[in-house]
Amino acid sequence: MPKENKHSRGRRDEKKRKRDGGDAEEAQSTKRQRSQEPAVEEYIPVAGTDNAVAAEDGVESSERPFYGLLEDEEQEYFRRADELLELNDFPSAEERSMFLANVYREAEGKELKIACSQSCSRLMERLILLSSPEQKKKLFEKFSGNFAHLIQHRFASHCCETLFIQSAPMVTQELTGDVEVPMETKDDEVFVSMENLFLYTLNELEGQMTFLLTDRFASHTLRVLLVILSGRPLEQSSTRTLLQSKKKEKIGVNGLDTAPTPLTLNKRAVPESFQFAVEKIISDTVATMDTSFIRVLATHPTGNPTLQVLLELELTNPNSKKGANSSQKTIISALLPDDITKPESESATFINGLIYEAIGSRLLETVMTFAPGKLFKQIYRSVFKERIAALARNEIASYVVIRVLTRLSKEDLEEAITSILPQIEGLVSRHRTTVIKTLLERCEARGADSEELTKSISAAYGDEPSTLVFKMADVDLDTLTKATAAPTEQTETKAMPPPRTTPQQLHGSLLAQAMLKIPGPPCTLLQNALLTLPTSTLLTLGLYTTTSHIIQAALEPTPTNTTFRRKLVNNLLATSIEDTVLRLATTSTGSHTLDALFQGTAGLQSLKEKIAFQLLAHEAELRDSFSGRIVWRNWMMDLFKRKRGEWVSKVKNGEGGSSASAGFISKTAAMHEETAAPKEKDTKGGKAAAGGKKKTAIELAREKFAKTKLKKQAVKEGKATGANAL
Repeated sequence: MPKENKHSRGRRDEKKRKRDGGDAEEAQSTKRQRSQEPAVEEYIPVAGTDNAVAAEDGVESSERPFYGLLEDEEQEYFRRADELLELNDFPSAEERSMFLANVYREAEGKELKIACSQSCSRLMERLILLSSPEQKKKLFEKFSGNFAHLIQHRFASHCCETLFIQSAPMVTQELTGDVEVPMETKDDEVFVSMENLFLYTLNELEGQMTFLLTDRFASHTLRVLLVILSGRPLEQSSTRTLLQSKKKEKIGVNGLDTAPTPLTLNKRAVPESFQFAVEKIISDTVATMDTSFIRVLATHPTGNPTLQVLLELELTNPNSKKGANSSQKTIISALLPDDITKPESESATFINGLIYEAIGSRLLETVMTFAPGKLFKQIYRSVFKERIAALARNEIASYVVIRVLTRLSKEDLEEAITSILPQIEGLVSRHRTTVIKTLLERCEARGADSEELTKSISAAYGDEPSTLVFKMADVDLDTLTKATAAPTEQTETKAMPPPRTTPQQLHGSLLAQAMLKIPGPPCTLLQNALLTLPTSTLLTLGLYTTTSHIIQAALEPTPTNTTFRRKLVNNLLATSIEDTVLRLATTSTGSHTLDALFQGTAGLQSLKEKIAFQLLAHEAELRDSFSGRIVWRNWMMDLFKRKRGEWVSKVKNGEGGSSASAGFISKTAAMHEETAAPKEKDTKGGKAAAGGKKKTAIELAREKFAKTKLKKQAVKEGKATGANAL
């Protein structure tokens, strides 16, 4: 009788099976590797895999150096230090500096362990945010020799990115002489400029760029380095999307002034060595990759963003050969090696393959944005010209079409509009209004006629002025009325969250705002639509987030819309001005509309004073409301109440409105220059310093509000904030 096939289930047998199986797999993998060694060079690591070839000579990720683990007591100390730094609740700036020095002293020799620790790497990032230039340079020295491994680490890579970004402005400051270079140093110290520290870091990464392009973590750090070396702005939205994912955890310090500075908002001056470094990175990277590798990177989810940066730097570099058929090997020549005007050419096939590809189309956007004029015209005439109407309908290809439309001449733009006109109705039904918005903006920029385009837009939305705004904003009157209804006793007990803005509503609102800013038929169409609406509907539009932006754009003063603004304001205040003004002033969204009314009544002094009198009549309600207090200050109602003549003079000179808020904030901030510095002990709780005056509670509240408002104002200068931001 045959015996039952029983398998051992003990732990020892399990380990033996794994060991035997592992040995067999290792032998198998060795044989395969030896028989297929040439294929390793063409291997492209896939994002997220751990067995990718990490460096030269086939060093695997499992063989990366291990820097050790922190002891339990050390972890607890650094975790506690991280909590204290995040709160930033120190009695004085000096005590915080002393605490930082103590943490650095405790971390001496453990910097690499902390950076690679899941629980303590956040501490390293916060230390970098609060560090002085000398401390940042010391961290560079501690990380020196290990950058190639650190930027591939899940946690240490974020520390490296923070260190690079926070140190980038120092390069410009040392270059322009904005910081003093110490003439003398200690006997055991040698002064090293931040420029050289970045160059030393690049030397460590030399020869590994090809692999780093597709590494899950290192690719982000590499993009940061390329942006810093090129001098591109660090805080622009287009740059931030390339540098980090939306899912990245935002590490910060409570009360720290992180508002963008001119060095981060504008293009920075960088030394010539950085430009040479960028050129060397591009040339070395292209030299080590064949055409097939580069083309695979174009659709690689991790390699594509880095390739975009490299291609942009190559095409914007005046010293590089940017022609697609250049004898010098470049990225663009590798992507487009032959004559693209021939339909069966390799270049044309490659471009056609990228148009509808979700990842590859982003690289094509970069090509169409920065390609030299001759190459752009060749691509446009051979690929886009005859198909632009069909491409504009596609969800992915439409973004490439937008980049193309931005660079077209007046004649080509008019031809493109003629081709796209039959598709306007389909674009509107699919809510693809971004293409329509781009067409209108380019018509204004190129001086092209937009009358036929405006007629097509009106027909697509039904040719009914009374419903045009609602259809464009993708919302009906009933929904608006419910969302903006005044709270009752029952609804006050149950705080309902505000309705979420959909992408369709956002894009439709942006289209309406763009049309209101374009003189001629587009502006007239929207103005007539707004003037047909009754007072209650206009008030509802001003209280809803996306539609309030349309009202604000309509109220923006221009030399030709004075008559329209007078009619619109009169319509808005036609029935019950008292209820209208109070509703707008005491809601977060409506307060922005009321601020727009201050600017919209420029040159309409009687209407402005009419609104101001109603605000004055409800002073108590406004002071009890957060939004109302902002409106009271922006309208300079204290001045209107006490010195009306001076108020009239200031209003006629263009003062007031949001500028009054900014002026108040700047004046308060000037008294407290270091918004990041903690409160001093002797002033905490309103107690004054020796011989000083005791601050009242309202003064302390104003200072706190001014500091918060200043940061937001700096980030979104000239734009709306809070509930008014889209």
